[in-house]
Amino acid sequence: MRKRRVRFISAIIILMIMVLLTRLMQLQLFYTENYSKHHVNLLNESVKQRTQEVLIDDGRGHFLDNEGYPLSYDEKTILVLFPFLKSINWDREQVANILNTTKEKLELSLSNAKKPLIYGEISPIQAKQITKMNIPGLYAIQKKYPPESNIANQLIGLIGENREEFWKRYPEKKGLDTKLGISGLQNSFDEFLIEEHPSKLIFHVDGIGAPLFGIDVKYSGQSNPYYPLMVKTTISNPFQKGIEALVDKYEIKKGGALLLDIETGNILASVSRPILNRENPFLDDGAVNMMFEQHIPGSVFKTVVTAAAVEEGLIENNEEFNCSLNIRGEPAERDLGMLALNESFSRSCNKTFGELAVRVQQEENSFLEKYAEKLGIIGYTGWEGDIFHIKNFRQFAHEAGRIFTSDESRKDQNYIMQTGIGQHEVRVSPLSVANMMATIARGGEKKEIRVATDIQYANGGALFHFPEQNVKGDHISTSTAIKLQSLLRSVVTDEEGTGHIFQKLPFKVAGKSGTAETGVERDGVQLHNKWFAGYFPFEQPKYALVVVNLEVPNDQGGINPLFADIVTMIYEENHKQQQGRPEE
Repeated sequence: MRKRRVRFISAIIILMIMVLLTRLMQLQLFYTENYSKHHVNLLNESVKQRTQEVLIDDGRGHFLDNEGYPLSYDEKTILVLFPFLKSINWDREQVANILNTTKEKLELSLSNAKKPLIYGEISPIQAKQITKMNIPGLYAIQKKYPPESNIANQLIGLIGENREEFWKRYPEKKGLDTKLGISGLQNSFDEFLIEEHPSKLIFHVDGIGAPLFGIDVKYSGQSNPYYPLMVKTTISNPFQKGIEALVDKYEIKKGGALLLDIETGNILASVSRPILNRENPFLDDGAVNMMFEQHIPGSVFKTVVTAAAVEEGLIENNEEFNCSLNIRGEPAERDLGMLALNESFSRSCNKTFGELAVRVQQEENSFLEKYAEKLGIIGYTGWEGDIFHIKNFRQFAHEAGRIFTSDESRKDQNYIMQTGIGQHEVRVSPLSVANMMATIARGGEKKEIRVATDIQYANGGALFHFPEQNVKGDHISTSTAIKLQSLLRSVVTDEEGTGHIFQKLPFKVAGKSGTAETGVERDGVQLHNKWFAGYFPFEQPKYALVVVNLEVPNDQGGINPLFADIVTMIYEENHKQQQGRPEE
């Protein structure tokens, strides 16, 4: 009986030892980089426990402006002091002199340090002098930081930590604990930008923080000179900064501005408000790019109605419309009298375009949508194509826009009239409206919009170039485009036109205004979306510009002064650049 008990207890002990050995083998041999359902990298975690480190660069790729200068980061020269400096001899007096401080202040800042201390930014000359002293634990390094200017925040987007999403996107990288793009271009280009080899200064310590292998600080980082990759965007730094400043000058709380290069289809500037709060990015739509979101456009949409009516021959020469009435046949707020198409367009008569929209839809109930697509105001408008193994890569996420949501709306006369003035179910983005203006300015030719021209290696070499691409499919005729150009110009030249204040600008402007009822109330006041979209110079179109102020009272938030100031800023910036060019 006693022998059986001994055997039983021995078997239990052996089983427990086997379980412990199996567990130990899991930890040490089999699942060191992917342990448990949480996919913990045990090697990384163990290293963290016995090292002090300074992150120089997380290894993630970045974005550049159209001149190749950093857009998504600033690089600064900083001084790093490791805690073991407290216990070794070094020339504190000379270092203090180089830093323009006192030995006492330098020692005070170091006295309570338990981890590597970033003393602060220093000049290149100071960095060179300190490096020459060759003091262990004292390092002048180049470190990347988020940019202080914070321009084009919503366009560039955000990165964040989300293990499950990261491993879902990149199952072959399970076990890595890294950030990924969650919005904007950071999300679109994430596969090219994800960090692989962060650059660090590493110092090994024991359990109480004392040096483990002496005072040797090691560098760990990217050994491949081609990485990380960089995305060269189409953003013009001067234009972006100038428009950001003007949008804030006019206190745009929700809305912004978007500038396109007409010839190339490049986005030169994209400004969105509310301002992004990096501490709480999803507060109050701060992370949302309003230039890519759909909004009610109001009278800007009359451009589409006009294109359809003109091209389909649904309006007679010298035909006039009763612009003293609104679309319901009641007296209008503005008694404009009988107006032909030109004056109806320049003065934004609702009655004219409500009637024309009905004619267009009666001809074929898909015509308004077809012409909206021909003008590039709905549908995906961005660059799309194959990049290596990635099929149908899109440079940015963008909603398609819409005109109607049901067959009932396409056939109901009241709904159609509201649609004709850009109300009811019409939703388009400022980006697509800018695209429409650029399409008209080109004579009907449609181009895919680019926000990036190249993916580059870290040394500046080209990995992939995004070529200019025309949009396949139907487009408006050249004659219709010329007619629309004339009408858009009349908005400015007509003394009673909604854009007449632009007559004295340094560039000749063509465009269309819009004021849309949103159905939203604040403190009992109805709110409106206010737009102006246009292009310039009129004779040789170069820029398409859209400005929008969303959800403001009808008697506030006028957008025309902002549009005018942006045009003037662009003119002055071009003049500066021309003056700065060397003589040929």
